[in-house]
Amino acid sequence: MTVESTSGTRAANSAGGGANPAASAAAASGTTARVSLSVRGMTCAACAARIEKGLRRLPGVQEASVNLATERASVSYDPAQVKPEDMVAKIRDLGYDVAVERVQLSIVGMTCANCAARIERGLNKLPGVTATVNFGAETAHVTYIPGLVTPEDLVRRVKELGYEAFLPREGDEDAEQSAREAELVRKRRLLGLSAALSLPLLLAMIGHVFQVDNALIHWLSNGWVQLALATPVQFYAGWQFYVDSYYNLKNRTANMSVLVALGTSAAYFYSLVAVLFPGLGIDGLYFETSAILITLILLGKLLEAQAKGRTSAAIKKLMGLQPKTARVVHGGVEVDVPIAQVQVGDIIVVRPGERIPVDGVVLEGRSTVDESMITGESMPVEKGPGDEVVGATINRHGTFRFRATRVGKDTALAQIIRVVEEAQGSKAPIQRLADVVSSYFVPAVVGIALVTFAAWYFTTGDLTRSLLNMTAVLVIACPCALGLATPTAVMVGTGLGAEHGILFRGGEHLERTHQLDAIVLDKTGTITKGQPELTDVLSAGELDPDEVLLWVAAAERGSEHPLAQAVVAAAEKRGMALPAAQDFTAVPGHGIRAVVNGKAVLVGNRKWMRDNGIDPEPLEGALARLEEEGKTAMLAAVDGRLAGVVAVADTVKDTSAEAIAMLRRMGLRVMMITGDNRRTARAIARQVGIAEEDVLAEVLPEEKASAVQRLQAQGLRVGMVGDGINDAPALAAADVGFAIGTGTDVAIEAADVTLMRGDLRGVVAAIRLSRATMGKIRQNLFWALIYNTLGIPFAAMGLLNPIIAGAAMAMSSVSVVTNSTLLRRFNPEAGFQAAQGTGAKEPRWQAAGV
Repeated sequence: MTVESTSGTRAANSAGGGANPAASAAAASGTTARVSLSVRGMTCAACAARIEKGLRRLPGVQEASVNLATERASVSYDPAQVKPEDMVAKIRDLGYDVAVERVQLSIVGMTCANCAARIERGLNKLPGVTATVNFGAETAHVTYIPGLVTPEDLVRRVKELGYEAFLPREGDEDAEQSAREAELVRKRRLLGLSAALSLPLLLAMIGHVFQVDNALIHWLSNGWVQLALATPVQFYAGWQFYVDSYYNLKNRTANMSVLVALGTSAAYFYSLVAVLFPGLGIDGLYFETSAILITLILLGKLLEAQAKGRTSAAIKKLMGLQPKTARVVHGGVEVDVPIAQVQVGDIIVVRPGERIPVDGVVLEGRSTVDESMITGESMPVEKGPGDEVVGATINRHGTFRFRATRVGKDTALAQIIRVVEEAQGSKAPIQRLADVVSSYFVPAVVGIALVTFAAWYFTTGDLTRSLLNMTAVLVIACPCALGLATPTAVMVGTGLGAEHGILFRGGEHLERTHQLDAIVLDKTGTITKGQPELTDVLSAGELDPDEVLLWVAAAERGSEHPLAQAVVAAAEKRGMALPAAQDFTAVPGHGIRAVVNGKAVLVGNRKWMRDNGIDPEPLEGALARLEEEGKTAMLAAVDGRLAGVVAVADTVKDTSAEAIAMLRRMGLRVMMITGDNRRTARAIARQVGIAEEDVLAEVLPEEKASAVQRLQAQGLRVGMVGDGINDAPALAAADVGFAIGTGTDVAIEAADVTLMRGDLRGVVAAIRLSRATMGKIRQNLFWALIYNTLGIPFAAMGLLNPIIAGAAMAMSSVSVVTNSTLLRRFNPEAGFQAAQGTGAKEPRWQAAGV
């Protein structure tokens, strides 16, 4: 839907006598526009009335109607007095929200960071639009309000600015690929033509320098021959620089193209005048300077485009994981259908060696699945009925059927791709410095070039030397390297993270992660496995530990309590045949009673034993020790006699202690936060190497965010690690929130950084990757700045030939992009020990005497 306009008279008639004075004034101004906004957050008719009243109070609003059922606000207004953004701000000020849409545009034709800045400004001038343009990724991430603009309006605006823009097509992740390939072909063709015509000019220059005297050099040195060779280079191969300069100057900006056009035009037209008017006595021809400069810059742009393609290798790799077809069961028959036609609820068959096409739940069959491409976990995962499977993962052995639960853009892979694309298209805060410098860079260079020309001409009177030095200043300056320094490193860093199961939500989070001073770890599900397991079985003497477990598990099988289920699971894992229990009774807070094989079995705490006439004193020492270790100990009695004790605990993950030790070695303060009692919390902390003073125990879920804020008040930059669901407020309060999970269990959009496998070492890898990426960005910015800082003075002093300056300019961007791609060699998981497996450890079995 778009904004509509009508005449003022018609608007006045429709407003009627009840319109406010502002509306009457608006009607008198002669133009009325209408807009329809989608409003979120209304709960009743009073909400709609409140929004209507608020909108009508805005100057220039003639009529406002809010429909609760459709959740839309229709507004007639005078665009001379009020803008749609003002209405959106008013609605949000009233406590509601306006629905927005997001779209990613692929941009073709940008030559430097100033192009990106110009497109960004142009898009942001559209009503209701917030845009971020990334030069390195060649994308524009746009948030817009439906009803004010459409995606087609965005494309049209980009084209008006002199560039090409493409909208993504549904089901075609590489929508712009053909355009990019065509652009590369065009660059190669222009470079080939330019090089072929510039080579003879280069030969003539070499012959002149080395005083070669032959017919070929004489012919190539002829002014008319050089004019014929240089003109196609200047105005065909180099025409793009003139077009780009026109659009920039038209919009009161300047970029690299302006510098190239000025520098090469100066050399070309100086030589042209010398050829056309030989009587002026102008010394020398410099057609080779303009032609070779354009050739070198075209070469640099081609190499830069190819290098930028390598920086996005990770996202292309992710896109390539998606299978093209799925084997769906229709009417009992297996049929191969395109992946786009798979629907939720379809039954799909997967055979050994095939990729799983979409997300779903296994119905029948068993297999092992390689999920490394999604989670980064190298060990295959066993799957059976009821287990979730993730699209794009590889079925290793068995054949199974599963029901599709998420398809298309809702699959885990599609969400990962979306997060990585958004991260690669975002701007890190450090890039703001480069953007500010780039915006002033070109005008400053033009000024320096003019000063250089004037200084040389008025001090030496040598027009030729003055012109060459001015040209060298214009072409040595390269804002491109500065503009590429940050986005290319962010692209490689976020892509590398995705390959290792680490998803950064944006460049700002990638940057902020390396600044952390402290890491706060939620205990349950982060340090520990999040589910109770049997850890100890102790006998009081008459029975061996196996018999104690058998009696307890048989009695507990009727219970739904998680601790009871952990005991039963351990017994079943050992292959115990559990007899049936009768007369099962559970007494909350105390224990259970059941009859097994005709004998009364009691399981519970000390009070439960004493209430039933059984003295727990013989096992008091063992109970105290187990409880000191943070375990839940349960006494057992069989047929009126104390039999033993079983202990259950939420056990620590195998890699938690290693990860925490690594974090401490990296200079981070590691803390644990939990709602458990202090004794249990300290026991877990001792196991993983967290200092007692860094344990925050007995903290309610709603208080975790406050605990994080208290640490921030001490001057610490805090990272919070949790499951992304129960810890959402704390994750939001932290400087960087890490959501940790396994496969589809993790909420991908829950935090700043998402760790796709339930391994705490992912935090270590994320921080290492952040530090490595920021190191590359600093290197890039240093070389880009030092290059321009040294190059421009050398050129101004006449110490650089324009051709050498042009070559340096062409290669500066290539060097920055290449340096960023070297980050792909970095391994954030270097030094990690092999995982010990995720299964439960065997319980400790002890007999009498404990």
